[in-house]
Amino acid sequence: MPAMNDDDNSDNSDNSDRNDDNAAVEVFLPSTYEKAVPYNLFARLREESPVCRIPEPAVGPWRAGPGYWAVFRHADVKHVLRTPEDFSSHLGATQIRDPDTPADLEFVQVQMLNMDPPGHSRLRRIVAAAFTPRAVRALERTIAQRAAALFEEGECDFVEVAADLPVWTLAHIMGVPEQDKRLLYDWASRVIGYQDADYAGLSTADVNALTPMGRRAVQVRPRPEPGVNPRSRAALADMFAYAHALAESPVDDESIMSAMRRGGLTEAEFENMFFLFAVAGNETLRNGIPGGLLTLLEHPAEFDRLRADPVLLDSAIEEMLRFWPPVMHFRRTATRDLTLGGRRIRAGEKVVVYHASANRDPAVFPDPDRFDIARTPNDHVSFGFGPHFCLGAHLARAQLRSVFRELLSWDVELVGTPRRLVSNFQNGLKHLPVRLRRRTSNR
Repeated sequence: MPAMNDDDNSDNSDNSDRNDDNAAVEVFLPSTYEKAVPYNLFARLREESPVCRIPEPAVGPWRAGPGYWAVFRHADVKHVLRTPEDFSSHLGATQIRDPDTPADLEFVQVQMLNMDPPGHSRLRRIVAAAFTPRAVRALERTIAQRAAALFEEGECDFVEVAADLPVWTLAHIMGVPEQDKRLLYDWASRVIGYQDADYAGLSTADVNALTPMGRRAVQVRPRPEPGVNPRSRAALADMFAYAHALAESPVDDESIMSAMRRGGLTEAEFENMFFLFAVAGNETLRNGIPGGLLTLLEHPAEFDRLRADPVLLDSAIEEMLRFWPPVMHFRRTATRDLTLGGRRIRAGEKVVVYHASANRDPAVFPDPDRFDIARTPNDHVSFGFGPHFCLGAHLARAQLRSVFRELLSWDVELVGTPRRLVSNFQNGLKHLPVRLRRRTSNR
């Protein structure tokens, strides 16, 4: 339902606002997602309360928040995402949690992800050339070669194996030296996995193997402090020190770094752009590739169907993205008093769209809980919608195609229990123990 003016009539009683408080808080709690994405709960709320008030209780060292409006239906999610004049990315940024201070908010507001047109459009144009279909096609052979070298026979943690490709790809297009690419892995882990004790302080880069600028960055890494927002400028001092050092070093004229240097970015814009590429383009595929494999393993008939008919690979990838969206939600802020889904929303209130719920909306996807690699049409919102549709979607699909095309030549057996990331934002796996065996022509 489109947003309407504040003088429209709607049922906004206290009883409806408190509809099933226990269920509502489960939507927010990171611990919920350690077990599984609560698709049954999403289905009930889509039907009974498609725009629902969600509390934000304190979690560990993280302070309580004011609560937000969660949006569960596909049509409403797309409406919010395509109307920045009503639902702003800029006013409060795009994470549920508010930045800790006005200075932190001001800093992240210059990140492309947290801007509205026309400012968002200006920054997007500066780097868009690196992500066009033509630019991605030029990289596909190299990506495919890298993917083909990922796997070897025996047992492995597929999460760790799969992480190599997006980290390498980002390092390649950003001009990050091979020795330093593990820093991208660590930065993404700290930022995206801050709700998970295993990831919040992760540091896996071999300091002795880093370049001099990599070692200097590690030396200024802040000590992790419970409760400090990992997306703040202070918490990412090492990342930004590295970004400036990389910008001052010789880089390929075709790299993103070169485009950013030519683009006339302010210091804060440059730092936030580096943050966005180093983290967002990394972690989503680091979650999406293992998530796609686990989905295939849990639906072996569809995996066999794909092996028998590899022409279905492209539609299979879209169905993996629908079934396992790497990002479960994004936040907007209402710019004015309005009504959405029959609920009165005030100017300044948080509005959070749940991609994971929209992707299972039966109004759009027949039999939505069925994994069907030939599903078409497939109007999933895993790459977003509207002005903020994922800039790297073509590159992400190229990497997914390369990995799963290669996996069709392997038998994959689950040999342990998958472990999920503790996060209410990223739909991630920490561990996926598998055994790989090269398929022969008679198998």
